[in-house]
Order: sequence, then C-alpha cells, then structure tokens
Amino acid sequence: MTALLEVEGLRTWFPIRSPLLRRTVGQVRAVDGVDLKLEAGRTLGLVGESGCGKSTLGRTVVRLIEPSAGSIRLDGKDVTRARGREVMALRRRAQIVFQDPYASLNPRIRVGDAVGEALTIHGLVRSRAERLERTAAIFAKVGLGEDAMARYPHEFSGGQRQRVGIARALVLEPELLVADEPVSALDVSVQAQVINLMQDLQRDLRLTYLFIAHDLSVVRHIADEVAVMYLGRIVESAPKATLFAGPLHPYTRGLLKSVPIPDPTRRRAGETHLKGSLPSPLNPPSGCAFHPRCPHATELCTRERPERRPFDAGRTVACHHAEAIESGG
Repeated sequence: MTALLEVEGLRTWFPIRSPLLRRTVGQVRAVDGVDLKLEAGRTLGLVGESGCGKSTLGRTVVRLIEPSAGSIRLDGKDVTRARGREVMALRRRAQIVFQDPYASLNPRIRVGDAVGEALTIHGLVRSRAERLERTAAIFAKVGLGEDAMARYPHEFSGGQRQRVGIARALVLEPELLVADEPVSALDVSVQAQVINLMQDLQRDLRLTYLFIAHDLSVVRHIADEVAVMYLGRIVESAPKATLFAGPLHPYTRGLLKSVPIPDPTRRRAGETHLKGSLPSPLNPPSGCAFHPRCPHATELCTRERPERRPFDAGRTVACHHAEAIESGG
C-alpha cells in the first residue's frame, strides 16, 4: 500500500527566551527527530505518557504548529513549508479532532454554522441552501439529527459535542484525520460509542487515522500499527498484535504493565509500574532518555543514544539491549 503520510526527522522545538537577557537561553524539545509512515486507509496509534510530545507531533503534522526541522509529506507532496493556498489545500486533505470537545467549539456559534463555515471558506458551496444540505449530511453521518444544527455547544453532552467536532473535521472530506485523544475526556460508555463511530466512518469514507492516546485499551481496539513515544522520540513501533504480544522496549513494557487489571484479587508478576516520572524536554538525560527509569540500563545507555532500527517483521526499536530483553535477559 502507498504511504499517505511520511514524516522524516521531524523536530518541533520551542525556544525559551530570557526577558532580562533578551535572548534564547534554551529549547524545549517537544518533538525531537521523529520518523513515521502511515499507509492510506490504516490507523496508526501513537501512545505515551502525558508530556511525551504526541499532541505536538499531531498538530505539527497538520501544520497548526510550525516544525523546526525535518519534512512532512502528504501523498508524496512536501507540505513542510507550505504557505497561503498550499496550506488551504492541506486543510482540505488533513484535519484534526481535538481532545476537549467543549473548548474546541465557540460557545457563541450554533454548531451547524461552526461545521458549515469551512465549506464557505474553501469555496465548496455556492449558496446557503447547499451549505445547509451538506452540513446536514455530515451531521447524519456522525449520528446527529438535522435539528441539532440550530443548537449551541452547551446544549449537548460531551459525547455529542465530540460528534460535532468529528463532523467539523470531516465536512471538507479529508483523507487524513489526526485524532488527538478524542475520547479521553468522555465517560467509558461514551468512549466505546465514539470509537465505533470512528471505525464506521473510516470504513465508509476510506479515512486514514493518526490516533493519539494514552489509553492502551482504546489503541488496541482501533489501531493497525502502534508507535510508542517517549520524550519527543519514537522508541518502538510495530503491528498492533506484535507489540501487545511481545513488547521489546522497556518503556513499552512498563506502559503495558501499568494498565489496570479489572480484578482486585489478581496481581501482576514482577515489576508493575514505571519508575519515576518523565524528564524535562528542556534538559533531557544524556544517552538514552529512558535510562534513569530503565531496569535494564547499563553504562552504555548513559552515554550513547540508541537509534531506532529494524528488529523483526514490521517492528523497529530504539534500545541497545533489545536482543537480550527478547531472550529474557
């Protein structure tokens, strides 16, 4: 299959400026050299702890944030430095669904107008009647009636608001949808409904998803491949079944072992939680960024950063000791 999205060496750094010295005194390395490919019609789940840079990566991909270095290609076309009409064309093909379904909607605008205005901005409709017709059609696709178009965001539940957010993203008929933790603010029962809706929409509209989440159970349900991000870099990627059956990177293993078991009488064997907390991207550790928290760390890990490398069928990993970990060492 053809890669719809290709990201190479992507960096998104934010300068820290001193108000007294009036110069840059440091850089927050939110995204620090990410490579990924996403085939058309597939779902890549991007997981990691809060603060690892996954939301920044998603927003950089759709050019809501300017990249510092690297390249972003959509269907073979470089959109890294797109400007003006090129950005407008990118918006037609790549959209984003935000985490907070309330904060992402203007409380003073009826949701029908919030969804339909993109059609006018992009010149896709010739009349208000056509705009209303197309808006009503996308509302129906996300499970909302035409009467919902006249209501304001506060009149909806969280799950309904997120359906409005999905409708707004899909009204331009994009190929790529970046879903930035789209269900994390919702109740568990509503999460399942929204995930099922997204799967139905993907099948019907032939969508490609970059699905960002910290809930591994959600990713396990929706993703085809999974990429694990730590402190701005991808440390492991693999087909879903491969990664969940046998994670190789110690961080991936820690994430999976930290998933709660819904049975208080059961206990996990061995280490159950990640030690410590995520370091600051302003001053990352030397060598492997995970070494202060890693049970397998050696002196090599403290001085040499492991590069991500192919390991077995479809898997890449950034760990000096992946072979030893696989063999049980």
